[in-house]
Amino acid sequence: MWNEMKSVTLSKVCVILFMVLLLASVILAPRMVARLMQMSAMAHGAGRGLFLGTIYTGSVPAAAILIWLFVLLRRISAGQVFIKENTACLRYISWCCFFGAAVCLVSSLYYTPWVAIGVSAAFMGLIVRVVKNVVAKAVSLQDDAEFTI
Repeated sequence: MWNEMKSVTLSKVCVILFMVLLLASVILAPRMVARLMQMSAMAHGAGRGLFLGTIYTGSVPAAAILIWLFVLLRRISAGQVFIKENTACLRYISWCCFFGAAVCLVSSLYYTPWVAIGVSAAFMGLIVRVVKNVVAKAVSLQDDAEFTI
Protein backbone atom coordinates (compact mmCIF):
# COMPACT_ATOMS: atom_id res chain seq x y z
CA MET A 1 0.00 0.00 0.00
CA TRP A 2 1.27 3.45 -0.90
CA ASN A 3 1.73 5.82 2.04
CA GLU A 4 3.29 9.16 2.95
CA MET A 5 6.68 7.70 3.87
CA LYS A 6 6.96 5.87 0.56
CA SER A 7 6.06 9.09 -1.23
CA VAL A 8 8.76 11.05 0.64
CA THR A 9 11.26 8.26 -0.05
CA LEU A 10 10.39 8.32 -3.75
CA SER A 11 10.85 12.10 -3.74
CA LYS A 12 14.28 11.72 -2.13
CA VAL A 13 15.28 9.14 -4.73
CA CYS A 14 14.12 11.50 -7.50
CA VAL A 15 16.12 14.38 -6.02
CA ILE A 16 19.24 12.19 -5.86
CA LEU A 17 18.62 11.05 -9.45
CA PHE A 18 18.38 14.68 -10.56
CA MET A 19 21.60 15.45 -8.67
CA VAL A 20 23.34 12.70 -10.64
CA LEU A 21 21.83 13.97 -13.91
CA LEU A 22 22.91 17.54 -13.11
CA LEU A 23 26.45 16.38 -12.38
CA ALA A 24 26.49 14.38 -15.63
CA SER A 25 25.20 17.43 -17.53
CA VAL A 26 27.93 19.63 -16.09
CA ILE A 27 30.60 17.05 -16.94
CA LEU A 28 29.23 16.39 -20.43
CA ALA A 29 28.37 20.04 -21.22
CA PRO A 30 31.36 20.59 -23.53
CA ARG A 31 30.40 17.55 -25.63
CA MET A 32 26.71 18.47 -25.69
CA VAL A 33 27.49 22.03 -26.74
CA ALA A 34 29.97 20.88 -29.38
CA ARG A 35 27.27 18.61 -30.82
CA LEU A 36 24.77 21.48 -30.79
CA MET A 37 27.28 23.72 -32.53
CA GLN A 38 27.70 21.10 -35.28
CA MET A 39 23.95 21.22 -35.90
CA SER A 40 23.64 24.98 -35.58
CA ALA A 41 24.44 28.04 -37.63
CA MET A 42 26.30 29.37 -34.55
CA ALA A 43 29.18 26.95 -35.10
CA HIS A 44 31.65 29.67 -36.11
CA GLY A 45 30.99 32.25 -33.43
CA ALA A 46 31.10 32.76 -29.72
CA GLY A 47 28.15 30.37 -29.36
CA ARG A 48 30.13 27.58 -27.67
CA GLY A 49 31.37 29.84 -24.88
CA LEU A 50 27.97 31.41 -24.42
CA PHE A 51 26.23 28.05 -24.15
CA LEU A 52 28.82 26.72 -21.70
CA GLY A 53 28.52 29.92 -19.66
CA THR A 54 24.75 29.51 -19.49
CA ILE A 55 24.96 25.85 -18.55
CA TYR A 56 27.58 26.34 -15.86
CA THR A 57 25.95 29.45 -14.43
CA GLY A 58 22.53 27.81 -14.47
CA SER A 59 23.83 24.67 -12.79
CA VAL A 60 24.60 26.65 -9.61
CA PRO A 61 20.97 27.48 -8.73
CA ALA A 62 19.91 24.04 -9.96
CA ALA A 63 22.32 22.37 -7.53
CA ALA A 64 21.17 24.66 -4.72
CA ILE A 65 17.54 23.78 -5.43
CA LEU A 66 18.31 20.07 -5.25
CA ILE A 67 20.20 20.46 -1.98
CA TRP A 68 17.40 22.53 -0.39
CA LEU A 69 14.81 20.02 -1.64
CA PHE A 70 16.74 17.17 -0.03
CA VAL A 71 17.02 19.10 3.26
CA LEU A 72 13.28 19.81 3.14
CA LEU A 73 12.43 16.16 2.46
CA ARG A 74 14.73 15.01 5.27
CA ARG A 75 12.90 17.27 7.71
CA ILE A 76 9.51 16.06 6.48
CA SER A 77 10.69 12.45 6.99
CA ALA A 78 11.57 13.38 10.57
CA GLY A 79 8.06 14.76 11.14
CA GLN A 80 9.18 18.39 11.05
CA VAL A 81 6.68 19.80 8.57
CA PHE A 82 5.35 23.19 9.66
CA ILE A 83 8.53 24.82 10.94
CA LYS A 84 10.20 28.11 10.08
CA GLU A 85 13.24 26.33 8.65
CA ASN A 86 11.07 24.73 5.95
CA THR A 87 9.67 28.14 5.07
CA ALA A 88 13.25 29.34 4.63
CA CYS A 89 14.05 26.33 2.41
CA LEU A 90 11.09 27.14 0.18
CA ARG A 91 12.16 30.79 0.04
CA TYR A 92 15.68 29.80 -1.05
CA ILE A 93 14.27 27.43 -3.67
CA SER A 94 12.04 30.15 -5.09
CA TRP A 95 14.93 32.62 -5.31
CA CYS A 96 17.06 29.98 -7.04
CA CYS A 97 14.25 29.49 -9.57
CA PHE A 98 14.17 33.24 -10.19
CA PHE A 99 17.96 33.38 -10.54
CA GLY A 100 17.85 30.49 -13.03
CA ALA A 101 15.10 32.31 -14.92
CA ALA A 102 17.26 35.44 -15.09
CA VAL A 103 20.20 33.43 -16.44
CA CYS A 104 17.98 31.92 -19.13
CA LEU A 105 16.34 35.21 -20.05
CA VAL A 106 19.73 36.92 -20.44
CA SER A 107 20.91 33.93 -22.47
CA SER A 108 17.91 34.33 -24.77
CA LEU A 109 19.74 37.35 -26.19
CA TYR A 110 21.99 34.93 -28.10
CA TYR A 111 19.63 31.93 -28.38
CA THR A 112 15.90 32.62 -28.33
CA PRO A 113 14.71 29.18 -27.10
CA TRP A 114 16.20 29.96 -23.67
CA VAL A 115 13.12 32.17 -23.17
CA ALA A 116 10.91 29.08 -22.77
CA ILE A 117 13.13 27.66 -20.05
CA GLY A 118 13.43 31.06 -18.36
CA VAL A 119 9.69 31.62 -18.29
CA SER A 120 9.18 28.06 -16.98
CA ALA A 121 11.73 28.63 -14.20
CA ALA A 122 10.10 31.94 -13.25
CA PHE A 123 6.68 30.28 -13.16
CA MET A 124 8.06 27.49 -10.95
CA GLY A 125 9.58 30.15 -8.67
CA LEU A 126 6.15 31.77 -8.38
CA ILE A 127 4.49 28.45 -7.51
CA VAL A 128 7.13 27.68 -4.87
CA ARG A 129 6.71 31.22 -3.49
CA VAL A 130 2.96 30.69 -3.07
CA VAL A 131 3.56 27.32 -1.37
CA LYS A 132 6.09 29.05 0.90
CA ASN A 133 3.44 31.59 1.89
CA VAL A 134 0.97 28.79 2.66
CA VAL A 135 3.55 26.97 4.80
CA ALA A 136 4.47 30.23 6.57
CA LYS A 137 0.80 30.79 7.42
CA ALA A 138 0.50 27.21 8.68
CA VAL A 139 3.59 27.72 10.87
CA SER A 140 2.04 30.90 12.26
CA LEU A 141 -1.28 29.16 12.98
CA GLN A 142 0.51 26.24 14.63
CA ASP A 143 2.53 28.62 16.81
CA ASP A 144 -0.66 30.45 17.81
CA ALA A 145 -2.38 27.16 18.68
CA GLU A 146 0.55 26.07 20.86
CA PHE A 147 0.48 29.36 22.80
CA THR A 148 -3.29 29.17 23.29
CA ILE A 149 -3.01 26.19 25.61
